[in-house]
Amino acid sequence: MVKINETNKKMNLLTLPGDGIGPEIVRQATKIIKALSPDIIIDSAPIGGAGYDADGDPLPKTTLDKAVKADAILMGSVGDWKYDKLPREKRPERGLLRIRSELELFANLRPAMLFDDLVNASSLKPEIVSGLDILIVRELTGDIYFGEPRGIHRNNKDQREGFNTMRYSENEIRRIGDVAFQLARLRKRRLCSVDKANVLEATELWREVMIETSQDYPDVTLSHMYVDNAAMQLVKDPKQFDVLVTGNIFGDILSDEASMLTGSIGMLPSASLDKNNKGLFEPSHGSAPDIAGKDLANPIATIMSAAMMYKYSLNQSDKSDLIEKAIEKTLAQGFRTKDIMSKQSIEVGCEEMGDLILGNLFNE
Repeated sequence: MVKINETNKKMNLLTLPGDGIGPEIVRQATKIIKALSPDIIIDSAPIGGAGYDADGDPLPKTTLDKAVKADAILMGSVGDWKYDKLPREKRPERGLLRIRSELELFANLRPAMLFDDLVNASSLKPEIVSGLDILIVRELTGDIYFGEPRGIHRNNKDQREGFNTMRYSENEIRRIGDVAFQLARLRKRRLCSVDKANVLEATELWREVMIETSQDYPDVTLSHMYVDNAAMQLVKDPKQFDVLVTGNIFGDILSDEASMLTGSIGMLPSASLDKNNKGLFEPSHGSAPDIAGKDLANPIATIMSAAMMYKYSLNQSDKSDLIEKAIEKTLAQGFRTKDIMSKQSIEVGCEEMGDLILGNLFNE
């Protein structure tokens, strides 16, 4: 699942800019990709609110068809307040959930790494977060987000009642466990499984299957933590963790919490992979419609997502390293977007940040 090999095969990339700041941040990542891979074939398609505007569907069939054929997918973000009154199945977020499900992108990798020059941008003390490098592995196509039955109805007291189902099969748990253990092998060989096994039967099974799966990875130390304690420990002592694996809803919440350890959610990339490492790569933040079109967005999470694309789907880890080094050098030069500004830094916009990183790509 996580084996990386070098290849020079010509690749097909699909970009899904989406809504809000999505087009701006994807544009910055795309120019980095074009510089690194002049022969790459890049196509684009609408998703989310843009998909609804184009075709009355947050995931148009033409978009899905292109996604199926692509070697990798780079997405911006989906969502805008103006779509909030649409029927639930037409809202932008449904397009994102559907493409994850349709492509079976079950493994979500969310690294939280703090660059040395952003230590003071974190909301925690430098001694707590300095050197932070953790990886959250989130199961992405199961759990309460997809479980049935679900809905809103009137109960026997004639009151509206909303209900969702948290559901996991042992096969779903085992396959995400395999991914997490394999990734832990490439790092410090420590894996913490996060659940709520003292209350929720679905996560009681989660813990049982993780323990069973660990027998295939005797070189990795497995520990367990309840999600409420994990949330506390992430802000109390985040460097105690290396790789965390958890379900869909817990992973969604914990990875957003972890993003603030790095200074801004604008710094957090993600990869959503299928069993063959084909992936959808996107920043972990939302569409931020309040700043859309104002050149204020931080494109680094999206550019870092492109680095993950090279590493996991395009099998070109050398280019992933180049991107990360270019970002590190740009930050060391003092340049910051508004969300990560400090007193000594130089404020730049989304476009200029992209240009600066591009300029540092091939400069030693």
